[in-house]
Amino acid sequence: MISNPTPQRALRGHMPQRPTPRTATTAEHHTQLSGRLTERDRWLARMLYEHKVLTVHQIVELCFPGKRAANHRLLNLFKWRVVDRFQPFVSKGTAPMHYVLDHAGAMALAYEDGLDPRKIGYRHEDAMGIAHSLRLAHTVGTNGFFTSLIALSQRPGSDGQLTAWWSELRCMRLFGDMVRPDAYGRWREDDHEIEFFLEFDFGTEDLGTLSSKLHGYEKLATATGISTPVLLWLPTERREANARSALSTRLAQLDDPLLVPVATSAAEGHNPAGSKWLPVTTSSPRWPGRLRLAELAGLWPQAALPAAQVSNAATSGEPSTALAPPEPVPPPRPTSPFGGGA
Repeated sequence: MISNPTPQRALRGHMPQRPTPRTATTAEHHTQLSGRLTERDRWLARMLYEHKVLTVHQIVELCFPGKRAANHRLLNLFKWRVVDRFQPFVSKGTAPMHYVLDHAGAMALAYEDGLDPRKIGYRHEDAMGIAHSLRLAHTVGTNGFFTSLIALSQRPGSDGQLTAWWSELRCMRLFGDMVRPDAYGRWREDDHEIEFFLEFDFGTEDLGTLSSKLHGYEKLATATGISTPVLLWLPTERREANARSALSTRLAQLDDPLLVPVATSAAEGHNPAGSKWLPVTTSSPRWPGRLRLAELAGLWPQAALPAAQVSNAATSGEPSTALAPPEPVPPPRPTSPFGGGA
């Protein structure tokens, strides 16, 4: 018989004190934040605005020397309502903390760009709603593909650099009437630069539906006059082999297969820049060997960026389509000048 139960308050973990949402949007709170937020904090707020959610591990890869330093700073940003956080349920072990943009972070971002905070499309309910979304794992996986590239570029002696990274939402706003890729990226290494659309596959989509997307990419290439490679990141080698067969068949059905360069990779190894990519051809799904991400640029000369476009894209962060980025907030530079990848 329990005669002296533990008080409920003793079972609660310590919850940091935070201002209310109303207080977080006041002039007084933002006056205090102006002296607290670093350039890294502001850049991170932009990345969360663009990519919706990042785990603590991905944030470490982006801009912190280690998890301890990241947790310390993220706790302060959480207290100031620059970021919010949640921890999804998993059946085994403990999920990492997931971070999204909060009220104060969105307002600081808007004011920094001279914009009305009400017109940048931010709603805290939507930001936190991803915690319940059936696409949470897919979004985190897609973001992890790019944070892995960034972490690789920050290793000593690395010559690679991710020069552009657009979210699914930004791609949808710009290309959505033709294609809806999971992300757009541009990778530079060894004097080669390749831009690409990413299709991040978890093995849940029918292969016929997956391969049918190539028709939309052909339509986009015809409209823009630019052949942008489509890279498919698949969960297993078995899934990749089946997908390659379906993609090869679909590619042969296009009016001009050369307009849609395609390559696949299986997720084992977690090195998107390494020798993991197999081009897809119309004649056969087989290929003699896997190539590095940068080597794909030499394989598809029709997809190479002209020198003038490379120069302009490197400074503007825009894709080589030369279409203006959707307003109101331009995409942030994907590589942080503050280091990370510990």
